[in-house]
This record gives sequence, C-alpha cells and structure tokens, in this order.
Amino acid sequence: MATLLIVHHTPSPNCQALFEAVVSGTAADGIEGVRVVRRAALAATASDVLAADGVLLGTPANLGYISGALKHFFDQIYYPCLDTTRGRPFGYWVHGGNDVTGAVRAIESITTGLGWRRTADAVTVTGEPAKADVEACWELGATVAAGLTV
Repeated sequence: MATLLIVHHTPSPNCQALFEAVVSGTAADGIEGVRVVRRAALAATASDVLAADGVLLGTPANLGYISGALKHFFDQIYYPCLDTTRGRPFGYWVHGGNDVTGAVRAIESITTGLGWRRTADAVTVTGEPAKADVEACWELGATVAAGLTV
C-alpha cells in the first residue's frame, strides 16, 4: 500500500477549508491502495517523509513567505531526506490574503533542492476561497493520490 503524507499548517478557516478539500480528494472514487497520513507541519518528521511515497504540502503565505511552521518542517527534514527522497512526487497549495508569490518561490526552491517531482499543478488562492479554489484543492488531492496507485 502506498502512503501519502499531507503536511499542513492550517491556522485559519480559509486554510482549513482548503485542507479539508485536499483530504477529501485523496479519497475520490477509484483511488484504492493509498494510505493517507496527515501531519501538522510542526509535528511532521523526517521519519514521516521517509515512510511516504508522496507528499502534499499546504501553507498560508505569511509576510510574503511560507509559514514558520512549514519552514520548520523543511529545516528538520532537509538533510535527513535529501538523498533518499529524490524523485518523490509531491504537490502543494498556498493561501494568502493578497499575494502568495514569495511562498510559492520558497516551496519551489526547497523542493527543487530536495529533488522532489511536482506531479500536479500548484493551487494558489488569495482572499476568500471561491468554489473553484476548493474544487482545485480537491483535484490536487485526487491527482497526487491517484498518481501513487500506478
């Protein structure tokens, strides 16, 4: 059975709604044989990443960057996972009040350094999430989870 690790920081109702949509998407019809493990960014460990076959990341954009919690996650797992997880499939979503550019740049830079392979379009949302944003997060979860079944 494949394991999909969802590492998230969900400090607001908007972030929570997007997280719930991602989780719901991982359980879409036809997706079987994927165990989903959810970890808050401050609780996720290198062992969690090493045990996963794929990773989904979610963060708010805070002051033009990823949340401190997700940065802490990356700081903790970077070197322990650097060689072992190259090629690891991943996807991510970011929510911000008005700009997510710096957060997106940070995730792309860090995951490129890790050698991870993005297997779904990133979902970026500013302001109040619209129905289409929630659906995009559902699709993100479904796409990454389904990719682990092939």
